[in-house]
Amino acid sequence: MLIAGFPAGAWGTNCYLVAPAAGEECVIIDPGHEAAEGVEETLKKHRLKPVAVVLTHGHIDHVASVVPVCGAHGVPAWIHPEDRYMMTDPSMGLGRSIGMPLMGELTVGEPDDVKELTDGAKLELAGLELSVAHAPGHTKGSVTFGLPEAADIPPIFFSGDLLFAGSIGRTDLPGGDMAEMLDSLARVCLPLDDSTVVLSGHGPQTTIGQERATNPYLRQVAAGPAADPASAPRRGM
Repeated sequence: MLIAGFPAGAWGTNCYLVAPAAGEECVIIDPGHEAAEGVEETLKKHRLKPVAVVLTHGHIDHVASVVPVCGAHGVPAWIHPEDRYMMTDPSMGLGRSIGMPLMGELTVGEPDDVKELTDGAKLELAGLELSVAHAPGHTKGSVTFGLPEAADIPPIFFSGDLLFAGSIGRTDLPGGDMAEMLDSLARVCLPLDDSTVVLSGHGPQTTIGQERATNPYLRQVAAGPAADPASAPRRGM
């Protein structure tokens, strides 16, 4: 399997291209702010042909390059229906003035073909099977994508802005909810095997085992309501 990722734009959002191998079809995950050039360079480097864009949520730092990327390759974009509105009106997901100086540089809107994600769906794309889990908390329509273990490759978990190395996504923007975030961590993350590689929306990769042992939020939901990580930092836009 080939997974090529790079941080893009003002928010350093991780964009991933996933394929069974070099020279094959691929899926693009979260082409955000200023990601289009990096996408094209990665496609050329690995001789990949995109078949779809899939989005973990609707914040502009994850979707800003969807229109040019989908348009250049004639592919659909997949997003949860509760976040779809942010593709055409990103300010609704940001709150008061956050990121507003960048709005004039962005081409917002929907690509020609938008498909909606549902919890528990299995997306058969580019020879891959991506499992979808609805994971609200950062936004109402946040989702994660999972790839099963294969040969010598451990399970892969694209966590979006649900789970980071040592932290979680912020919950103070419109649609954010800490109770929903903790529920999503418990329901979506805790059942995963410790060997699962976590590729998040921001920052370095980690594993579920590492986060289970050290992440204060994941430790809280594992231990129950008595734990209190309130002073621990949160990340994301």
